[in-house]
Amino acid sequence: MDLLGGHSIGAWLAFNGLILALLALDLGIIHRKARVVGLREALIWNVVWILAALAFWQVVIRLYGTQSGLEYLTGYVIERALSVDNIFLFVVIFRYFAVPAEHQRRVLYWGILGALVMRGGFILAGAALVAAFHWVLYAFGVFLVWSGVHLLWDQDAAPEPDRNPLVRLAVRIFPVTPKFHGPRFLVRLKDGWHATPLLVVLLVVETTDLMFALDSIPAIFGITRDPFIIYTSNVFAILGLRAMYFLVAALLPHFRFLKQGLSAILVLIGVRMLTESFVDIPTGLTLAVVCAILGAAAVASWLFPASRAKKAAKDGRSGRSASG
Repeated sequence: MDLLGGHSIGAWLAFNGLILALLALDLGIIHRKARVVGLREALIWNVVWILAALAFWQVVIRLYGTQSGLEYLTGYVIERALSVDNIFLFVVIFRYFAVPAEHQRRVLYWGILGALVMRGGFILAGAALVAAFHWVLYAFGVFLVWSGVHLLWDQDAAPEPDRNPLVRLAVRIFPVTPKFHGPRFLVRLKDGWHATPLLVVLLVVETTDLMFALDSIPAIFGITRDPFIIYTSNVFAILGLRAMYFLVAALLPHFRFLKQGLSAILVLIGVRMLTESFVDIPTGLTLAVVCAILGAAAVASWLFPASRAKKAAKDGRSGRSASG
């Protein structure tokens, strides 16, 4: 069993070194000061991270061939699309805890670092399971179909920190201050060290990403079994998550049919995994269908916005009342 996916240790080290350098440049130099991220800046950084992902796509093609490049690009698009659903919960979490806008970026930055570590572990564990027990792929397929159907009825409930095991553990170690202390997660007061509400928010964000990884990691195993391609496409999708949050958070009210689109993608990948022994569905076709689903969801949201649907429902109720 080769958990490196046939790639050298040097390739793994070089890639992770590149990512750490980009993150250090991002937080340590460019975004060192806490401030509110505007829509224009969020759009620019979204473009920057997308271009970085596409540049690495070209590297994959040159080093490993067209098929690996296609698998990387398909995995990136799927992970990028599924990560949008994380943003629904991030918006709810930040509103629930009333996190100041200038400190949200710091929480997302450290949340992304934790997500990279967790997803790396998930990918290696998943690759080991698939290599040892091929039937695990069918279990992944069933789980993805179930997740896709369940997503249609899933509601974005408010977080419950008292039930979060990580939060409960942190509270046992450190008392929590009643208010924020700037961008700090821990603060030293007269009676010792205290956690700030920002640390509680970070732990809730990490737990949320852990739950979403249970959907997204099996999904990309439906595209490729190469751990390196899975990991790199995941990493670039996550790296753009913070910039995408500030952009998408402003657009979410207008993207009415996003959940339906993501649900269809999960079901599609699940069916692909369940039928791969009988039907050979090309990766390029899968990528085209995924893009078509996202495009259809965007167009439908534009043609039938939520405000128009609510108005139609209201008019319908008024009509029934008048006729009665």
